[in-house]
Amino acid sequence: MNNNKRVLMGLSSAELKDIAKSLGMPAFTGGQIAKWLYDKHVTSISEMTNLSKANQQKLSEQFIVGAAQPIDCQKSIDGTIKYLFPVGQQSESNNKFVETVFIPDGERATLCVSSQVGCKMNCLFCQTGKQGFEGNLSVSDILNQIYSLPERDSLTNVVFMGQGEPMDNLDNVLKATSILTAPDGYAWSPKRITVSSVGVPNKLRRFLDESQCHIAISMHSPIHEQRAMLMPAERGMAISEVVNLLKKYDFTHQRRCSFEYICFAGLNDTLEHGRKIVELLSGLECRVNLIRFHQIPSVDLPGSDEKRMEALRDYLTSHGVFTTIRASRGQDIFAACGLLSTAKKNGAA
Repeated sequence: MNNNKRVLMGLSSAELKDIAKSLGMPAFTGGQIAKWLYDKHVTSISEMTNLSKANQQKLSEQFIVGAAQPIDCQKSIDGTIKYLFPVGQQSESNNKFVETVFIPDGERATLCVSSQVGCKMNCLFCQTGKQGFEGNLSVSDILNQIYSLPERDSLTNVVFMGQGEPMDNLDNVLKATSILTAPDGYAWSPKRITVSSVGVPNKLRRFLDESQCHIAISMHSPIHEQRAMLMPAERGMAISEVVNLLKKYDFTHQRRCSFEYICFAGLNDTLEHGRKIVELLSGLECRVNLIRFHQIPSVDLPGSDEKRMEALRDYLTSHGVFTTIRASRGQDIFAACGLLSTAKKNGAA
């Protein structure tokens, strides 16, 4: 019933001011609407009580807020919560769903958001890639994962590491992060946001130029042939090209560069790989996060054990590459790295 109405969530303050003027309202009314959206998180135009009834009526004839509550959630034994959000009011993914993961950890609370339904990248080890690509999320669908999150007010940071390749939906990701960091949006520091990528030609450079958010690169092997076997995207933008591009930017201050590295026993976790990683990253201020492999159906890859991961971590750290082993969270509810998929739910829809 709202298909012919536009969604307010995901519009910038400047766009909201233009809308207000087009409807015969003062421009400052657009700023009021932005505050109701990104500060108060209203779910209906009728809640915008400092707008006159006449202006509320004008606005509601053409627009809706666009907030959509999660329709399901699963809670892990470790406290991680996976939410299922409907998407599609203004995206390519009409009547689809995405998974979003809330990860509490002491004083930190991280939200892992999705940028696409499915993914084109088809990394061998990732369940989302097995789903295939079903569409880009709109700006409102990206933001709604934060806007309608029950734990929204406790969030300390957001990572674009859910379903999809953010650089493959770059316009909408950039606009979403712009609203999150704008003074008349969420007013967050860019330091609270990390955007991941496998490395996409031209798109990665544009992100680095247009955003101050942290960047996390999915490496998984420093060797071209091996990374291409694990990640077809290596053929489009080799990890050496990615690193050479990153070396042109300054990560010595607040902005951070990191590399994600899933460890496979005997395949990419040897000291020879360690040496090649050190060589590759020489001269780049960065960190490496080692990640446990979570088995997915029909993929015969052996995950590294703790001892092998610790040996690789210690080698990298001793050679000047700050390295951590990331704690695995939410594995029992298929919320851990590489396990997100809504293929069955989308099919049912």
